Amino acid sequence: MVGRRTQLRWVHLVLGGALLMPYYLLTTVVFAMLAHGADPFTSLRWQLGTFASALPLAAPTALLPLVRPLEATAARSLCGLPESAELAAGPADSWDARARTALWYALHLAIGGLVSGLFLSLLPASALLVALPFTDDSYADGLGWPDAFGSTPTALAPLAGVALLAMLMGIAAAAGALLARCAPALLGPAPAERLAAAERRAARLASRNRIARELHDSVGHALSAVTLQASAARKVLDSDPDFAREALAAIEETTREAVGELDSVLGLLREEEAAPATAPSPTLMDLDGLLARTRAAGVAVELTAPGTLDRLPPVVSREAYRIVQEGLSNALRHAGRVPVRLRIAEDPKKVEITMENPVDGTTRARTAGGGRGLRGIAERVTLLRGTCAWDTVDGVWRLTVRLPVEASR
Repeated sequence: MVGRRTQLRWVHLVLGGALLMPYYLLTTVVFAMLAHGADPFTSLRWQLGTFASALPLAAPTALLPLVRPLEATAARSLCGLPESAELAAGPADSWDARARTALWYALHLAIGGLVSGLFLSLLPASALLVALPFTDDSYADGLGWPDAFGSTPTALAPLAGVALLAMLMGIAAAAGALLARCAPALLGPAPAERLAAAERRAARLASRNRIARELHDSVGHALSAVTLQASAARKVLDSDPDFAREALAAIEETTREAVGELDSVLGLLREEEAAPATAPSPTLMDLDGLLARTRAAGVAVELTAPGTLDRLPPVVSREAYRIVQEGLSNALRHAGRVPVRLRIAEDPKKVEITMENPVDGTTRARTAGGGRGLRGIAERVTLLRGTCAWDTVDGVWRLTVRLPVEASR
């Protein structure tokens, strides 16, 4: 009952009483001016009436949007709320949130005012009762306390004082617990705010997943190609120096392209929305460079595609490039230097990408369950409302992707 949490809650209650005082004094002045015979300073009946009239005057103050974060901060710091309690951090933008804040504000001031009034009146009384047997009781004659205790005032007065003090502490603890229980319901986010927060979290998660896919596809492909190119250069360094130089040049070009794509992906992490992108994301118009780097790693790529791919919407062209990049990366990582057949077909409604490469039994076992790259392809296709499928048939690994064109324009 006297722990740190109770003490903080008592401070919160006293704060509510202090916030009530301007409204109480204003109501006192109004009553003294308008009501004949009003005595709000000495009459308990007038004091309670003034107290009840001050609360409706105080509640509209909480309709100001910034009152909610101030009250939420005070409640979070002083009410000893559980860790699971969720309070709104921003201003009250809706009328529902403002109404609940006004109700909380009136409740805080009402309970805080009552507890503060009890402490101001009964705490000195408790001290006087405890000290009554040890002092001249003439100061208490006007209060009628000796008569209240009959023939044994000195024996019961200290006990009554201690009981009064314990009652005050119990009331303060109960009042603080009541406010702590009401705080999440009245100061918590409104349903619309919860929905907006969930949408923001989903957007952040989607952004993180997009960045992860971009990093996996661009950097993963570059590392796979560089690994094969370096391996080929090492094997023929003495016997075929010209090929080794070509492989090293391809490694240089591949890493340069990877650094550019990495810089573009990391640009998504910048908080400054006005910051210009340092490098555009590649599209199918950049497919020749991707195939050239893959061929430099020793993989023969046969391409069948329309004469031009510039008619596709930018988002489809960009995602299609990443899908082809990941498909080639899978071939490099899991099948090695095997020929790859790539076919791209388009019509007014869709673009279809098909990739095939031979595999052996070891490769089939390793790729049957899919990996991060295939999950990334599936996520890209799902975002564009397309379809994708992959399987091994008669020793040939086949990836088929269909992306709608009309919905992306």
